Amino acid sequence: MKTRLIALLSLITAFTFAHEGVELGPNGGRIVEFSKDETMHGEVTVKKGQFHIALLDKDMKPVSLDKQELTASTGDRDKPTRITVEKDKKGFTLPVIAEGQWLILQYRPTPDSKPITARMAYDTSNCSGCNKAEWLCQCKD
Repeated sequence: MKTRLIALLSLITAFTFAHEGVELGPNGGRIVEFSKDETMHGEVTVKKGQFHIALLDKDMKPVSLDKQELTASTGDRDKPTRITVEKDKKGFTLPVIAEGQWLILQYRPTPDSKPITARMAYDTSNCSGCNKAEWLCQCKD
């Protein structure tokens, strides 16, 4: 009985924490959803110690920035750390977070709209299946 329980718990843990594969955008970055109907996406890439987040439409074409806003945080759920986000005509930039942390993004199409929250675990360890960083892994277990 004890052996079966341990085996069952191991199986549940494997399915809970296994990576499912992520969608990559036209620039090889990870896609996060910024809408409930998949009409707005963010493509997260890393360059020179910065996250770059470009906005993409439903056809994965670049969207010009106007009134859109993005806030970001990381750290403990009880005491999240706010991250400074800068905006330019190509998208948003913010400092790369610590390995193993969650990046929480809140996107607003206009300043007075409700935010859409996207979460991403930043795991830079290599996937044994595709040899990419886990946060960019497309393998499906």
